[in-house]
Amino acid sequence: MGDPQTPQESHRGAFGDFGGEERGLIDRTFRERIVLVGVITDQGSEEATNEALDELSQLVDTAGADEVARVTQRRHAPDPATFVGQGKAEEIYRVAEAADADTVVFDDELTPAQQFNLERILKRSALDRTAVILDIFAQNASTPEGKAQVELAQLRYRLPRLRGSGKRLSQQGGGIGTRGPGETQLEVDRRRLVRRVHKLENQLKDVGKHRQTQSKRRRRSANQAVAIVGYTNAGKSTVLNQLTDAGVLAQDRLFATLDAITRRLALPGGEAVFMTDTVGFVRKLPHQLVEAFKTTLDVVIQADLLVHVVDSSAADVQGQIDAVRHVINEIGGGDVPELLVFNKSDLADPSQLLVDHPGSVAISAVTGEGIEKMLLTIGDRLRSMATIIELEIPFSRGDLMAQVHREAQVLSETAGDAGMVIRARADEFAAARFAQYATDGTAALDVHDG
Repeated sequence: MGDPQTPQESHRGAFGDFGGEERGLIDRTFRERIVLVGVITDQGSEEATNEALDELSQLVDTAGADEVARVTQRRHAPDPATFVGQGKAEEIYRVAEAADADTVVFDDELTPAQQFNLERILKRSALDRTAVILDIFAQNASTPEGKAQVELAQLRYRLPRLRGSGKRLSQQGGGIGTRGPGETQLEVDRRRLVRRVHKLENQLKDVGKHRQTQSKRRRRSANQAVAIVGYTNAGKSTVLNQLTDAGVLAQDRLFATLDAITRRLALPGGEAVFMTDTVGFVRKLPHQLVEAFKTTLDVVIQADLLVHVVDSSAADVQGQIDAVRHVINEIGGGDVPELLVFNKSDLADPSQLLVDHPGSVAISAVTGEGIEKMLLTIGDRLRSMATIIELEIPFSRGDLMAQVHREAQVLSETAGDAGMVIRARADEFAAARFAQYATDGTAALDVHDG
């Protein structure tokens, strides 16, 4: 193959490098040509690998590039040096040359060493799925918080991949005879990135504290919280727009929206809830992104109910459900109750999905079909989690009676000896606020009573 160029000297495609704190991986002045590579392991199958590569092709297209070739390989385990082995790497080089490809993208995450070795063999950029997803997030981040979260994820990805060549790699010595030519550019870059990471972490901590304050205010209002979660492009933003006229960007592409949007919604039973649209998930979602978006994803952990929107027309519906649940478990939201909502019923028949997942509902966020049933189901689920309380409010406390009507669902009112006896359905926060007025032994009745 001749002497390969160093990665710094080789052709850098549009996915090539991080160009600055708020830039993505892509120079979007042209459509880059991409070779995709997937590995079929003993635990996987050819069908699953091809499905993953199809999704990777969608990701690449969303990022602004085109798939021009695809290579797969069967291996018991990834090669520590090149992920695919020396021979396969040389084969991929020949495929990339024949297709005039700019970059090779691997469906699995590459270590910094594997990426470096592959770029020497391939004579072009070698990237992984993580880099592509990071780039898409960088393109779509619009708010200061979203940009900070994406930049933090990019920097965490970039830090272990910093490299140089020649004298620039030498380090400052610690004694006589060991001193180098001084601090290298590599060390300067690393120190600068570490400082930036710390600054962004502190910035996002402040955002997290602000979100916690907002959450406490919502709790005081007694409106329950519902978070819309789901695979990317499942139609979450369209659902929120259908319910609340939120005006959220909704497009038929991956990761169209990244920022959490919250709107107040009145349910058919009269209860008001806060409904939040969250960032979409995907298979093999980069750990850096999950960590960086924790402040945004806190709404999932704090929710009273998750509305899990699923694309019923997807090729692998269960795989997408499992991928979303994996991320929810990873961020600590596995115990939050979930309602499965099969969207896009206008494109695919969800009948079998409803049978396989009892208690789920089917809707079309575009046509509005099934929306009313979904809202009724949300109300029923939230009420089933509430507590029945019985209170005796003094006749002189009209303000307190009004508060009970605002913060709980009043089931009955009767005049007692010392005040109005009110039976109501309330969440744990409202029940705690009115505990001192609970009648003897009825501070918390059976949730199914009445």
